Amino acid sequence: MLRVHTAVLIGRFQPFHHGHRALLEHALQSARQVIVVLGSAHQARSPKNPFFWQEREQLIRASLRAEQQAQLHFVPVRDYYDLPRWVQAVQQGVDALVPRGARIGLVGHDKDASSRYLRHFPDWQAIVLPRQGDIDATPLRARYWNLADQPKDQVLADLAPSVPPTTLQWLHRWMDTPAYAAMRAEAQALHAYRQSWAQAPFTPMFVTVDVLALCAGQVLLIQRGHHPGKDLLALPGGFLEPSDTLEQSAQRELQEETGLVLSPDAWRTALQGVEVFDHPSRSQRGRTITHVYVLQLPGQTPPPVAGGDDAAAAHWVPLADLAARESEFFEDHFHVLRRCFARFGGGPDVALA
Repeated sequence: MLRVHTAVLIGRFQPFHHGHRALLEHALQSARQVIVVLGSAHQARSPKNPFFWQEREQLIRASLRAEQQAQLHFVPVRDYYDLPRWVQAVQQGVDALVPRGARIGLVGHDKDASSRYLRHFPDWQAIVLPRQGDIDATPLRARYWNLADQPKDQVLADLAPSVPPTTLQWLHRWMDTPAYAAMRAEAQALHAYRQSWAQAPFTPMFVTVDVLALCAGQVLLIQRGHHPGKDLLALPGGFLEPSDTLEQSAQRELQEETGLVLSPDAWRTALQGVEVFDHPSRSQRGRTITHVYVLQLPGQTPPPVAGGDDAAAAHWVPLADLAARESEFFEDHFHVLRRCFARFGGGPDVALA
């Protein structure tokens, strides 16, 4: 068997199942230490990513013997929606735990488009294995959200052949938490949303607009009032109306969701530019392309705002508070802020990681 100093296993592990376990066992046998990179870290719960990275670390550790656990290190890495930036973050996290010059192996199997990351670490030895059983986390999550309203025992019985006993026990307990109830409601809303266009002759693409308004060291955010993303922080925005231009839709959504009305002259003066966000995975609603209008409003005191329409609330949030609230943001909106600050300025003195 190929021996390396460090074996790296990258995944979301949502949830940790027998296929993951088989890859991890191979990694443990191949190296002195194993670094598990936990993807999609530091974000709000969603039906696609329901478990925080600390919970996933707990599930993985619980499935192993004590001597195997001693070989493990965990590195949480966020989704940057920017492949080179993500690769850099993974490499930095791994390099911090590996002696200079030590041989590194990357363990995985090339199952589909989600495995393309395996090709982006040319300095690491590829340890590519056959698919470890016919198990995929996506249908496991769909079964777990129980959209068919089956008895709990039946749902767990369906999951049992695919996950370690410790994972099954944890999932069983988690079904009785408010977090599970919230994610199940979110999954139901997303399912209904997708069903509404399931019979379209081609997969639709959605166009949205958002407004990033800054004033006096604060940014204007809403709290979403409905699923998907109920109660999460987001930029004010919405879908493009058939009779609107993009800019008209942005102005309308800003007014409807926050009560902030800008005259045409005030809008033009404040407008710093427009940034497009089109990553294919940025929204679980479907392929959604948004256009973000960045505004820098004058004055030492932000104008009053109030939540309306689809927004349960609207607030001016100090820029210094944003990094600590990353896990409260809807979809990729935290990264929208990060990229817009990098392009247009006006963000925190310390850039969002």
